[in-house]
Amino acid sequence: MDRLEAMSILVAVVESGSFSAAARKLRVPVTTVARKISNLEALLGAEVLIRTTRKLTLTDAGTSYVAAARRILEQVDDIERAVAGEFTIPKGELVITAPVQFGQLHVLPVVIDFLAAFPEITIKLLLLDRNMHLAEDQVDMAVRIGRLADSAMISTTVGAMRTVVCASPTFLDLHGTPQAPADLLAMPCVTFDGPGPMAGWRFADPKTGKPLLIPVEARLSVTTAEAAVRAALRHVGATRLLHYQVANAVAANGLRVVLEQFETEPVPVSLVHAGRGQMPIKMRRFLDFAVPRLRRSLLDISNQKRPPASRV
Repeated sequence: MDRLEAMSILVAVVESGSFSAAARKLRVPVTTVARKISNLEALLGAEVLIRTTRKLTLTDAGTSYVAAARRILEQVDDIERAVAGEFTIPKGELVITAPVQFGQLHVLPVVIDFLAAFPEITIKLLLLDRNMHLAEDQVDMAVRIGRLADSAMISTTVGAMRTVVCASPTFLDLHGTPQAPADLLAMPCVTFDGPGPMAGWRFADPKTGKPLLIPVEARLSVTTAEAAVRAALRHVGATRLLHYQVANAVAANGLRVVLEQFETEPVPVSLVHAGRGQMPIKMRRFLDFAVPRLRRSLLDISNQKRPPASRV
């Protein structure tokens, strides 16, 4: 039997959580996955997986074997990529993911310039408003906005992003400019319902730093940031979004940022990648190319000045 193939299948089963999920990932029949695992267990003379109707669990022997298999597979992968020139010549495909709007506005221009500078590299840019699993989804690098929970990832911080409340000047003329977060309770609001549940809008007390949670009621609730900006520009209500999402509208004086002294701490913006083995030169080149350019883009947003109010 092909031991490396069997190791790869076992690791895929463990990472996917089931035979069927691993089969879909590997694009082979479920029966093939089951047979390869059985043959491997027969070769080892030990059970590596405990199969129940609900889940798969590694035995003690299986835990040790999977850890060793991962190391072996990574070493083989590194050797093959070295032979192919990935560690000496910047070439091959890079898979990069980023949030949709941030990717369109700030990552795509960097990618286009990078492709012009490195003609032997191709890029698959996945713009999604959800965090992909880098290893399972075979992604090389990701742009993440927010604090990172996964310590296994290597991150390079490229800036920080404010979360701002804004409204159109016309709306503020009609309803007044809020002086404290609680004032929003008496105002129409446009909420952006992202992937997670929204309990309210979060602020920080400028004197104590204590968090404030304002349970705003939505006059309009939308599922994209772009729709929230458009509604706010049409004077439907105040909205709360990441600064980059409203930066163009603020720069054009279509929206005005309010309650700045009550904003929560800006969240980091990072480029992350898996922290294993030697980094292929195509990834190193992209990091070196992208980091200073993304930092400049984010610095331009953070330095954005509120335009003067128009005079009648």
